Amino acid sequence: QVQLVESGGGLVQPGGSLRLSCAASGFTLEHHAIGWFRQAPGKEREGVSCMIIYDGSVYYADSVKGRFTISINNAKNTVYLQMNNLKPEDTAVYYCAADKYGSRCLGRDYWGKGTQVTVSS
Repeated sequence: QVQLVESGGGLVQPGGSLRLSCAASGFTLEHHAIGWFRQAPGKEREGVSCMIIYDGSVYYADSVKGRFTISINNAKNTVYLQMNNLKPEDTAVYYCAADKYGSRCLGRDYWGKGTQVTVSS
């Protein structure tokens, strides 16, 4: 069974940090583009960060948000999103998604169910 499972969301104060995890099962992350997306109520889905993996190594990585960093643990087949200096505007449901043989993160193949991130005092 192909699955992406996000975890690590929660409630944090402005300026705080969170580390989200996206565990992949049923497939390996090699030869995939893996991206983090977020969607706030009433807003369109927004791409946050993207990486492309080949033979367990990062071939390409980029981030829309300078405060956020995407990374991978090859042995655990898991990608992460480190979020620092969080702002209330970052409040959203965060999803990870994978594109097989993707050169961009489009979310065409696999999606997780999301994890809620709430930034509030």
